[in-house]
Amino acid sequence: MTEKEQSPEEAASARKVLHLDPRSLRGLAHPLRMRILRSLRMDGPATASQLAQRMGESSGATSYHLRQLAEYGFVEDDPERGKGRERWWRATYDGTYVGDDLSRDTDPEVRGAYSTFMHEHATNHAEETSTWIATGHEWSRDWVESADISDFTLSLTPGRAAELKAKMHELIEGYRALAPEDGTPDAAKVRVHTHLIPTRHTD
Repeated sequence: MTEKEQSPEEAASARKVLHLDPRSLRGLAHPLRMRILRSLRMDGPATASQLAQRMGESSGATSYHLRQLAEYGFVEDDPERGKGRERWWRATYDGTYVGDDLSRDTDPEVRGAYSTFMHEHATNHAEETSTWIATGHEWSRDWVESADISDFTLSLTPGRAAELKAKMHELIEGYRALAPEDGTPDAAKVRVHTHLIPTRHTD
């Protein structure tokens, strides 16, 4: 079967996802490194200078953090694009998975890295949402009507919450196999944020 003919389960399993361990988590848990890796995944291969321009950083800073990301296996040279002294980088994995067990690691350094990683992750969600609100008028009416920012409150047990999370992930993964062909008019990358968290009464 071609990629377009794969089942949702096969399409999801075909993605290269890196499961973080304590070492790789410590290597990634830095705001600029996470931004660099996110950019390479979303926008494709780039040089240190291009990344610096995108992020308002010096090329020396992006070059240093690219080398650190490469040391931990998150990025690699893109030989198809590199010409002469110009060094292009690409992401080695499509996604990253961090297990909740890392938040309970006995090593305080690992727990600190987990906290840094999750706070930067949440900050990125907020930035993407704010960008959409600020630029929504630039998009077509179809996209404005298709976009959604909602929240819901449910009463669940941990088991039911885990079941809901699994079903949401399964539904989202199923749409990977339905991706339009390159060049399809008005097609865009869509960011889906899921936050399923318990809360306590504030009174």
